[in-house]
Amino acid sequence: MGTAATSSADSVAPHAPLTGFTVGVTAARRRDELVALLTRRGARVVEAPSLRILPLEDDIALRRATELCLTAPLDYVVATTGVGWRGWMSAADGWGRGAELSAACRDAVVLTRGPKATGAVRASGLDETWSPDTEATDELLVWMLAQPLAGRRVAVQEHGLPLTAFTAALRERGAEVIPVPVYRWAPPEDPGLVRRLVEQTVRREVHALTFTSAPAITAFLETAAADGLYEQVLEAMRSDVLPVCVGPVCARPLVEAGLPVIWPDRGRLGALVRTLTEALPSRSRQVLRVGGRELVLQGSALLVDEESYWLSPKGATLLRALAERPGWVLSRAELLRRAWADSDADEHAVEAAIARLRQSLGPHSDLVRTVPKRGYRLAAA
Repeated sequence: MGTAATSSADSVAPHAPLTGFTVGVTAARRRDELVALLTRRGARVVEAPSLRILPLEDDIALRRATELCLTAPLDYVVATTGVGWRGWMSAADGWGRGAELSAACRDAVVLTRGPKATGAVRASGLDETWSPDTEATDELLVWMLAQPLAGRRVAVQEHGLPLTAFTAALRERGAEVIPVPVYRWAPPEDPGLVRRLVEQTVRREVHALTFTSAPAITAFLETAAADGLYEQVLEAMRSDVLPVCVGPVCARPLVEAGLPVIWPDRGRLGALVRTLTEALPSRSRQVLRVGGRELVLQGSALLVDEESYWLSPKGATLLRALAERPGWVLSRAELLRRAWADSDADEHAVEAAIARLRQSLGPHSDLVRTVPKRGYRLAAA
């Protein structure tokens, strides 16, 4: 899906809560579900998976780790994610080792990181011995380090990236640690999509970015850094582009960068979309009253009666500037400063953008009036 504007009424139901907003999706797993939830609420979506997940059935490293777990009894098993645990159990079943792995885990002390991992462990017929109140791996480590670890065998189910510091701390106490790399991350199939999303973020052509894993955030920021746009991306997310994460663990790289990230109370895709739906309109919604009619400027769309008119990002910026004081004239120089602050454009660019804006507004093109030799104004109420 792209971000091209149209001048006709949008096909989404009138006044859908996210009509006018363009949202970047960086997820690989369950991307289709997230995109469907957003588009159902009226958003336009830019899909740019910043990572991809290696298929389990082809993952030799996972199979080797599973076989190693079965060579001798396990003392501790650490489940870090629900999807990772389910994937591990399913893969073991596919290799004909599922019953053995379940038995090995049943005889061990099972620790779970958070409610989703706990639910997955219980669904597999096992019980957890302990789980921290938060989803922090650090709390798991503190609990583990308080136990006798010398000579103990510990299986640590990973998800996406190695838990290097976690496993190193256990080994320092004398434990034999078996990292179990479930769903390892790999570079995206199309890095160009991520680079384009980075550029769209810098140009404020997206209103929000959604993240469902910390590795996806890291990969997105690394792409920005490789293209020399790291600071510009951070500045965009501090001001005009809202970063939304599925939960606090996912959000950690953005929080550490000092960004105003938000996340839902429950780490679910539906809750993420609800949080986004509540937050975005309050950031970018203006109600205009022109000629006795109520018009709503939301994101990059003008909502009129039962129709919505999508505008280009520049067109939306210009209309928003004019809408701040309906009836007041803004010069071409002022509009140039508002919409082209970081470019070498001249006043001819303003004239061309105004012409495209009027075309996008269709039958409402007379909202933007030309004042000869002075500039432009929005029709007054």
